[in-house]
Amino acid sequence: MPQSSVAAVTISADGRSVRVPAGVTVAAALLDLGTSAFRRSVSGEPRAPLCGMGTCYECRVTIDGVAHRRACLVTVAEGMHVTTADGAEEAPA
Repeated sequence: MPQSSVAAVTISADGRSVRVPAGVTVAAALLDLGTSAFRRSVSGEPRAPLCGMGTCYECRVTIDGVAHRRACLVTVAEGMHVTTADGAEEAPA
């Protein structure tokens, strides 16, 4: 089957360059890519979007170097860099 004619943008998700549909939220793009942990709770449990409208704050990720952005409220853009909790580098001890 031929590729869809839907416009797409390239983003970096946890260091992986991927094409995602233009106009979708970062949360939708990450979920479509199979991301299951956007952030971690204080006890280390994986957390992911719950409400999809910015109320619960469970979808927080780092976007273009800015931490704690709500992925469900930000639309993907060409060249965007997104880092989830599982893609974050460990801080030096």
